[in-house]
Amino acid sequence: MKFSFRPVEGAFYELFTRAAYNLVKGTELLNELALPGVDVQSVADRLSDVEHDSDSITHELYKKINSTFITPFDREDIYSLGSQLDDVMDHLEAAGNLLYLYGLTDLPSLPREMHELVTVLDQQAKVTAEAMPKLRSLKGMEEYWIEINRLENDGDRAYRMLLVRLFSGEYDALTVLKMKEVVDELEAACDAFEHVANTIETIAVKES
Repeated sequence: MKFSFRPVEGAFYELFTRAAYNLVKGTELLNELALPGVDVQSVADRLSDVEHDSDSITHELYKKINSTFITPFDREDIYSLGSQLDDVMDHLEAAGNLLYLYGLTDLPSLPREMHELVTVLDQQAKVTAEAMPKLRSLKGMEEYWIEINRLENDGDRAYRMLLVRLFSGEYDALTVLKMKEVVDELEAACDAFEHVANTIETIAVKES
C-alpha cells in the first residue's frame, strides 16, 4: 500500500476548477459573437471581464503556492497548470477582441471552418472543466487527456481547412490578414488546452 505525506489542500483544486469553468464561459461568449444581430461590444466586454477574473485566479494561485509549506503535488506542476489555464483564456479573449476590433462580425457570415474551430474549443473547455474535480484523486483521468488530444486533432484539421478557405480568393487581402490573426489565436487556444492535459498527465504519472 502506498502512503502519501502530501496534504489534501482543497484551495488549489478549487482555484483550478474556477479557472477551468472560466474557459467554458470564454468559449460560450465566442459562440455568441457568431450569432446574427448580437451586441458585439457587449460580448467582447464580457469576455474581457472573464479574462480579468482568470488573471485574478492565477495570481491567487501563485500567492497560495508561495504561502503553503507542503503542496498537494510539485510546486512547479501547480505553477505550470495554473499558467497554462491562464494561457488558454488569454488566447480566447484575444480572438474575441480581434473579431470585434477588426469588425469581422460585420461580414455576411464567418467561415464555416471558424465555427467548427470554436465548437472544438467549446468541447475542450467542457471536458477540461469536468476533469478538474478529479485532480483530488487523479483517478479516471486517462479518458480526459485522450479526448483532449482527439479534439486537438479535430482542431488542427479545421485550422488547415480554414487556411485553405482564407487563401482561396474568396476574401480580399485585408480581410484575410485580419481573419488570419483571429484564426491563429483560436488555434493557439486549441493547442493550449492540450498543454493543460499534458501537464495533468505528467502530474498523474508522478503521483501514481
